[in-house]
Amino acid sequence: MRRRHVLLALALGLVLAGCGEIKNTINPVSGTANQLTLMLDYFPNADHVGIYAAQADGYFRQADLDVHIEAPSNAATPLELLAAGKVDIAISYEPDVLLARNQDTPLVSVAALVQRPLTSIVSLGSEHITSPAKLRGKTVGDSGIPYQHAFLETILKDAGVPARSVKEVNVGEGLVPALISKRVNAVLGAYWNYEAIQLQQLHKRPNVIRMDKAGVPPYDELVFVVRKATIVDHASLIRRFVQAVARGYEAARADPAKAVNQLLAANPALDRKLQTASVKATLSSFFPTGNHPWGWQNPTQWNSFGTWMMHEGLIDNPNAIIDASTNELLAGQGI
Repeated sequence: MRRRHVLLALALGLVLAGCGEIKNTINPVSGTANQLTLMLDYFPNADHVGIYAAQADGYFRQADLDVHIEAPSNAATPLELLAAGKVDIAISYEPDVLLARNQDTPLVSVAALVQRPLTSIVSLGSEHITSPAKLRGKTVGDSGIPYQHAFLETILKDAGVPARSVKEVNVGEGLVPALISKRVNAVLGAYWNYEAIQLQQLHKRPNVIRMDKAGVPPYDELVFVVRKATIVDHASLIRRFVQAVARGYEAARADPAKAVNQLLAANPALDRKLQTASVKATLSSFFPTGNHPWGWQNPTQWNSFGTWMMHEGLIDNPNAIIDASTNELLAGQGI
């Protein structure tokens, strides 16, 4: 009960932190462009389409920014490099931000790139796994990430399926190969906007169960993260970056085909058919609902998801949740 009161206080604090508005501009005094290094969460793909649009359309340049985009060697690298001061901004996942903050790493999410979970349970059509209840007696592969295990347990409990009746296997990053080879019946960790589309294009008729439709609290799949000190010392710089990216995603929404061309021009090894379908599927998820600016992070949602992580034993430090995200650098926001 004491923990519940603490978390309620955190939620109220987060809501208050999001209040207040300022009028700001991304037009800086002209001069030498400020260099920023952005570390992606994974290899360049449709999720990043607005970033490459901002680069190609000159929105970073107009904000007097020279942005260098880098891809990580693995998914754990971005936050590690960010915390070490090797990069200025990293794209990561809301659960990973909270896990890092649980270790007192001073990182803050400054904008949501993807506003809802992409992580899903995906299976081939031949398996007929159309609901969580049909996971009973099946083998589910994941990437061995602790919160994926918690996702599965929550989903099974919500569906009334005994956890002992489902075998969980760590398949690393080989989710699609594990499915196609029939090593597993389903995978947890594939994205409904990417791997599921890839399987569809391979005529595998995938079935998709989305996390937030199966009992897992909603969360922001991808977010932009900076060090807390960067906000204190260089708020204007990060504000200009975030708002330039927002213009890139607005441009992608206005002309998806052009944005895909820009993504492929910068990353010619990507498959056009897959990227085009993925961008189309994801466009609405790049933008918040309601009258909020691009990048908006729902404080109540962050608190609820953090509470779930604490309940699942994934984090135990209340400070991991307090001020984990801020909307103050978004267009029209601030104190």
